[in-house]
Amino acid sequence: MFFVADLARALHFYQELLGFSKKWHEADGAGTVCQVERSDCEIILCEDSARTTPARLFIALKPEGLSALRQELEARSVPYTIARWGYDVVRVLDPDGNELLFPIDGTQDRPETA
Repeated sequence: MFFVADLARALHFYQELLGFSKKWHEADGAGTVCQVERSDCEIILCEDSARTTPARLFIALKPEGLSALRQELEARSVPYTIARWGYDVVRVLDPDGNELLFPIDGTQDRPETA
């Protein structure tokens, strides 16, 4: 679960920039909790401006999936960095500072930061 200050803003980021689709939304789309999904990854987004501590999610992809993700991020102008979290990861921050971390397999070429 990721807490967000503005659910509409978060939905725009996850759907339009990261390619997630909305699986469900409380109160027929009028509520403050919803779930987005992409492939086997599901994230619950909950609007609560009082909860400001960001969360972190590790998402493991096969090398070709990570390469495709990087291409999508660049095509959609989504900023990311290469960070170290025990090993190299592609790090994407949502508008509320929640982290999506995609481990880089040691056999892959290390992508440059976009």
